[in-house]
Amino acid sequence: MKIYAHRGASGTFPENTLAAFEEAARLDIHGVEFDVHLTKDGELVVIHDETIDRTSNGEGYVKDLTLAELRAFDYGSWFGSEFAGEKIPTLEEVLAVFQQTTYHVNIELKSDIFPYEGMGEKVLHVIEKMGMAERVVISSFDHETVQDFKKLAPHIEVAILTMEVLVDAYDYARFIPADALHIFLPTALRKMAKEALVKGAILRVYTVNDVENAIALQKIGIHAIFTDYPEKMLLAVGKGS
Repeated sequence: MKIYAHRGASGTFPENTLAAFEEAARLDIHGVEFDVHLTKDGELVVIHDETIDRTSNGEGYVKDLTLAELRAFDYGSWFGSEFAGEKIPTLEEVLAVFQQTTYHVNIELKSDIFPYEGMGEKVLHVIEKMGMAERVVISSFDHETVQDFKKLAPHIEVAILTMEVLVDAYDYARFIPADALHIFLPTALRKMAKEALVKGAILRVYTVNDVENAIALQKIGIHAIFTDYPEKMLLAVGKGS
């Protein structure tokens, strides 16, 4: 079972910062996951929430602030004083951390609240520019966006994110069409996941921070987990194949 660092090594470093990604990059794991939003001036930035309130000393919606305005705030001090001065990273800066690695990179398009116009095209441009198309999976809770991205770039892997218990998840994913399903931990040990695995679906599960859960998922054949503690999970379940 493969391990992805969720928002970087976010259990021990401030999430979605270069510090968290550089820590993840030094580990012998399979991949990394992070979230992308679009700024007021059309720049792609890596942050989870629609606002900067929770993870910075500023406030406001990402979509209402320019990159320069977003860079004026501190994105590390909320987590610990030793991380003071961390800035919001751009997509290109984060991809640069992993460009010379073999990491599989999961870019989540955060368009399920605000439908960021043109974000998919901009993400594709950066991926292609950096020569990373073969090592990327694009995911979103906004399944229309996933569908649109697959039409735009059929050569790039896409995945649907869901928190719900789906009936025939495998067939639904094929309808999109999505190459993988990224499912919520409580649904992963239910009939939905077992049936999808039997049909040949690729299942990755979020967010798995408890070793017992990771071992249970490994036993039923889940392909990968997203975790805030990649180093701990590497010791518990191994690197995976």
